[in-house]
Amino acid sequence: MSVSMFPDRRARSFLDPHVLSRLAGVPLFARRPMQGTVSGRHPSPHLGSSVEFAEYRKYVPGDDLRRLDWRAYGRSDRFYIKEFEADTNLRCCLVLDTSGSMDFGSAGTTKLDYARRIAGALAYLALQQGDAVGVSCVATGVVRHVPPKRNPAHLIAVLDILEQARPQGETQLVPVLHELAETIRQRALIVIVSDLFVPPDELRGCFQHLRFRKHDVAVFQLLDPQELSFDFRRPMRFLDMEGGPAIFAEPNEIAERYQSALGTYFGDLRQVVLESGVDYQRVTLDEDYERVLTRFLVGRTRSKGVR
Repeated sequence: MSVSMFPDRRARSFLDPHVLSRLAGVPLFARRPMQGTVSGRHPSPHLGSSVEFAEYRKYVPGDDLRRLDWRAYGRSDRFYIKEFEADTNLRCCLVLDTSGSMDFGSAGTTKLDYARRIAGALAYLALQQGDAVGVSCVATGVVRHVPPKRNPAHLIAVLDILEQARPQGETQLVPVLHELAETIRQRALIVIVSDLFVPPDELRGCFQHLRFRKHDVAVFQLLDPQELSFDFRRPMRFLDMEGGPAIFAEPNEIAERYQSALGTYFGDLRQVVLESGVDYQRVTLDEDYERVLTRFLVGRTRSKGVR
């Protein structure tokens, strides 16, 4: 399906039709059973009449006779019904961090610019395969929100919100994720796009809360290369982009402590991700976002049907 088949005719700086066309060849799958409203391509917790066999059960009056297994009857002289796994559509909820730190970028692209590309592409892919998509922009709270819908015209509202998003305010990702875990009542694919400047211990509770609600959770952590390398050559004034005090420091004097703290952070985060079963993608802004999304989609194809 081409981009032109959607009603949105405006050019969006964060959407590349050629990239979307190539990505459309790889489906977006849920890793956990979904509860949608129409037939689709994702596993459901309920039994239905798709082509994937699940189990036999004894016939009871009122069952569809077309699902009787006559071979089983020939072997056992008893009537058995074939049960199949039902497939349904999914609800994709994009959670976009729009706090002040998302305005950082050392190579011409900010984290928010990159986040728009990730979220915009996933919104398009979900809708083009018949799934519902919504978006929440979060900073000190939920700044903007549109609930998931599967109407192709809904894509315009989602892309408008992504385009209009501005980085501002402190990160309150933890309480917002707990709030979304309670307010998104139907099972969904929750895609969080953020720099995750949150203590891993606090993220553990968020991820576990979302998983307890049967959501499939994916996280794209966006980091600038300078945040990883800390490659500064002269004394610098480091600004807190979320409103905290500035710090003037000699990089050589704090680089070792910075790298040690960063290593501890990533180690703790890795443990949280493993414990909570989150689909975690660490991304640097100098990576090709098409490659990042291809890796994400292919990984989900391999894990399709995991219960």
